[in-house]
Amino acid sequence: MSENAKIVMETVRAADHDRYVSALYAREDKRDALFSLYAFNAEISGIRDRIREALPGEVRLQWWRDVIAAEDAGAGTGHPVADALTATISAHRLPKSAFENMLEARIFDLYDDPMPSRTDLEGYCGETAAALIQLAAMVLDPVEAPRFAELAGRAGCAQAMTGLLLLLPLHRKRGQCFVPADILAAAGSSPEEFVAGEGGPGAQRAVAAMIALAQEHLSAFEKSASALPVSLRPAFLPLALSRAYLGKMEGSPHSPLNGEAQLSAWRRHWLLLRRATRGWPGI
Repeated sequence: MSENAKIVMETVRAADHDRYVSALYAREDKRDALFSLYAFNAEISGIRDRIREALPGEVRLQWWRDVIAAEDAGAGTGHPVADALTATISAHRLPKSAFENMLEARIFDLYDDPMPSRTDLEGYCGETAAALIQLAAMVLDPVEAPRFAELAGRAGCAQAMTGLLLLLPLHRKRGQCFVPADILAAAGSSPEEFVAGEGGPGAQRAVAAMIALAQEHLSAFEKSASALPVSLRPAFLPLALSRAYLGKMEGSPHSPLNGEAQLSAWRRHWLLLRRATRGWPGI
C-alpha cells in the first residue's frame, strides 16, 4: 500500500469507523477506491466542524468542485484524499455529476436554515448518503450496480436519517434543524421551538415521526435486500447498524434528544460481521 493510500485509509478509520470496517469486507482490490469515497465524504460532511463560518465553508466546497471537474486527473493536488478520489473517479468512470450534487447538498450543512419538508429531507439524503452507497456499488460491481439504484436510495435515506437522529443534540446546540418543518408542524412544533431549550411539547412527537420515517425507508430496503448480489453487499453493510440504532431509540428512554442511543464498538463490529457473513434475511 502506498503512503498516500495509507493516509486515506487512516482518515476513514478515524472519521468514519463503521464505513472503514465495512470496506474491509470488500475485495482487497476494491478497498482503496472505497476508502477514497468514504474519506471524501468525511471531508465534506465535517466542514462545519472544522470551519465555523459559512462563507469559508462554501469556499472549501468549491475547491472540491474544482478538483473533481479538472480534466487532468493525474495532475495531482498534493492533497492525499483529493488525489485518491480523482484517481478513483477516473479508474471506475464514476459520474462527476453525482459528486457535484453531493457538494451542492452539503451547502445546507453550513447554515441554520430549517429543512422545509419531508421531500426536501429525502432529496438531501438521496444526494448524500444514497449517492455514496451507489458510487460504492459502482466501484464494487459496475455491471450489477445500476439494477440497485432505487434500493440505494432507500438505504441512503434510512442511513442518513438515522445519523441525523444520532446527531440531534449537536445540531440543536448549533441552532440547526434537520427535522422537516412539515413534520414539526404536524407534531405541534416549529423549527425555532425545536432547537430551543427542551424543544417544546411537540419535540418528542416530532422525533417519533422521524424515527418512523427512517424505519419506513429501512423496511423498504430490507424487503428487497435479499436480491443484493454478494459483490454489492459491502456498499450496503452499514445499514446493519441502522436497525439496531432505531430499535434502541423507539419506545425507550434512549431519546435522540438527549444523545443516549449509542452502540458499543464491539456490538457494532459484531453486527457488521453477522450481516457480512449471513447477509440480510432471505439471502
